[in-house]
Amino acid sequence: MVDIRTGRPATLAPNGMVTSPHSLASQAGVDVLRAGGSAVDAAVATSAALSVLYPHMTGVGGDAFWLIHEAKTGAVHYIDGGGRATSGGTIEAFTRRGLTEVPYKGVLPGTLTVPGAVASWGEAHAAYGRLPLKRCLESAIGYARNGFPVTARLAYWRELAKDELAKSPEAAAIFLKEGALLTNPDLARTLEAIASDGWHGFYDGEVARELVRWSAANDGFFTPDDLKAQVACRGEPLKGSYRGVTIYETPAPTQGFAVLEMLNLLEPLEMHRKPFLGPDYVHYMVQAKQLAYHDRDRHLADPRFADVPMARLISKEYADERRALMDPARAVPWDRIPSYGSLAGDTVYIAVIDSDGNAVSLIHSLYGGFGAAVVAGRTGVVLQNRSAYFSLDPASPNRVEPGKTPLHTLIASMAFRDDKLWAVVGCMGADGQPQIHLQTYLAMIDHGRDIQEALETPRFLSGRFAIGEPRDTLHIEGRFAPETVAELERRGHLLNRWGPWNELAGHAHGITVDAASGLRIGGADPRSDGAAIGY
Repeated sequence: MVDIRTGRPATLAPNGMVTSPHSLASQAGVDVLRAGGSAVDAAVATSAALSVLYPHMTGVGGDAFWLIHEAKTGAVHYIDGGGRATSGGTIEAFTRRGLTEVPYKGVLPGTLTVPGAVASWGEAHAAYGRLPLKRCLESAIGYARNGFPVTARLAYWRELAKDELAKSPEAAAIFLKEGALLTNPDLARTLEAIASDGWHGFYDGEVARELVRWSAANDGFFTPDDLKAQVACRGEPLKGSYRGVTIYETPAPTQGFAVLEMLNLLEPLEMHRKPFLGPDYVHYMVQAKQLAYHDRDRHLADPRFADVPMARLISKEYADERRALMDPARAVPWDRIPSYGSLAGDTVYIAVIDSDGNAVSLIHSLYGGFGAAVVAGRTGVVLQNRSAYFSLDPASPNRVEPGKTPLHTLIASMAFRDDKLWAVVGCMGADGQPQIHLQTYLAMIDHGRDIQEALETPRFLSGRFAIGEPRDTLHIEGRFAPETVAELERRGHLLNRWGPWNELAGHAHGITVDAASGLRIGGADPRSDGAAIGY
């Protein structure tokens, strides 16, 4: 793990700003803003650059979800770029293969759902783009063709995944080469096809034919019709409030509602009066997480296929009922408030505000490290393994079905004060994402931290990172006060003590807007290779 030492200030800028987990990607987005691009143009540029620069976390073969704020109207729009299960994606297809669950790595999870991110780029750009798509993808294409530096963090995750990557000849040829620079010329050609023909350049052309050819040769699921059926959908974001701040989150099939439910559970407990990072502060957040995740695992699925009672789940009244299960004195056993899932997961988050005040909150992921750990033939595309979240239990609302999107841990957020944009916030971290949103918002709203301070605050994550690990493990960074850690243990929390900083605590990023001056104030997580860059 990369050692982290910090103390960086927040980034201040009067016009536009981009923050993401790789400094070169943030710079690509700012370059587009300076060229006259919109917040959406910059987000596409940053997302595409990260698809090259951060291949262990995200890629063209992943999914993406958007919140877009229009400064002129004050509206917040949602775009669902979740990949849909293929026509052959059925429980029976896995039964025939002798499988009782969707594998975590390999061709099967890689081809079970169609990549949704590229469709979401096209949908957002068509509605809010100012520059040609070719200009937005320019930096990404250049880094893929000419190479980019392998950071210590990328080298670490590549070493961790090398055994899985070695099983895919195409992945091994790209990622297991030695050298200070990494190139992916096949991905450059794929990005050029998208730059020229948009959606058609990926889902209905030479790239699509190669995806299907490779899938068929490896007992995968993709068909031409599956790729052509993939479109991004517009919808309404979720809206909640906490102590006078209006907060938007992405709706089902994402787990954004969990943030709003946790805030509802905590609001009457006056977290602003609890000592910051003290035992009560952590204890109550952990229990709020248990309740919200129990609801997530019972109800969350693709709303086109299942009845998700979202209005009730994010209501203050429902939180009042559920709060009775919280215990101020002792940790609540998981068998009393059951939850499942894993914290392990890799994702990138992008926040953008342009000079007009338009904003984007974008989450884009392959799910696990290097996704399914396969590259689809000569496309250079690393395929995601998001479909591993599907259940093969016929009774589950999240069971695999053709055309269905699996439960998504990906979430993006925005917050408003007095009906004015105040914060654009998000993070990676699979099941940890709602917990990191919560900790970031409470640090800023309840305890007055700026965005950079909130992101650098010591973090905890409740849950398991691996099958077999107890579900009630509380992973906690070592910068918490010894007295806090001792009291949490006394209350019955099962602690896993991390070092002072741990990348497993997630990469979070954000931008806030100063109400008086309009200055953009950016933060980047030192647990990543990121930077907040403005102009």
